[in-house]
Order: sequence, then C-alpha cells, then structure tokens
Amino acid sequence: MNILFYLVPKSNVAYLFDDYTLRQALEKMEYHKYSSVPIINRAGAYVGTLTEGDVLWEICRKGSYDFRDAEDIPIRRLHRKRDNQPVNVNCNIEDLVMTSLNQNFVPVIDDNGIFIGIVTRKSIIEYCYNQYKKLV
Repeated sequence: MNILFYLVPKSNVAYLFDDYTLRQALEKMEYHKYSSVPIINRAGAYVGTLTEGDVLWEICRKGSYDFRDAEDIPIRRLHRKRDNQPVNVNCNIEDLVMTSLNQNFVPVIDDNGIFIGIVTRKSIIEYCYNQYKKLV
C-alpha cells in the first residue's frame, strides 16, 4: 500500500520554521487549534515537533513570563520532550502504523530528509478499520 494515498501534503499542513519566535509559534498553534506542529528548517528538512507541553515547560523554567519575551525566543532554542518520528515516503503501511502508535501525526520525508507532509493518526485508524471490515 502506498502511503501517499493518506498524505496531507506540506501545502495543506500548518508547520513552523525553526527560526520562528515562540510568539509566532504560539500564534500559529492558536490559530489552527493544534496541540503539536511539525518544525522544518528553511531548506525544508524536518527538524522536529513543537507541542503545547514544550511551550508550557519553557514558561515554567523561566519562572515568570511576559508575552513580549516570546518575541525574542527562537523555537530552535526550546527543549522539546519528544519529536514525532518521521517515516520515509517509501515505507510500508506496517511501519507507518507502528510509528503512529505514540504520535497524533506522522511526518513524511523524502529520501533527502525533506518534509513533504504528514499522515494523521485518524487516517491510519480509518485504514486499519477498513482492512478489518474486509476480513469480517
């Protein structure tokens, strides 16, 4: 099974550049109502995932927080607890399913590590359900 059938292309994904400030990241996450967002660099390579928890712990580490401070903090400096593991565009569906077990989306990269989109856990569950229905 080709995972491209389930791909949400990069053009339809809310993502952050690693040189964005914390304020830019917060605004984008709030606008799209996402709790985690992929991070890429300006060359297009997948860097990691920023979550609401990462932002919260950064604020806690600072002790006090002024929203204006967020304009001076690049997200590449934030400690991220865990990045969503990407899969290669040529991976098989079994690897995609296993990768999705602990992630709400799976970043997809090409052979050069360039971010091309995501596969949502919802679409993976729908795929598995449809496969199950065929067996029953």
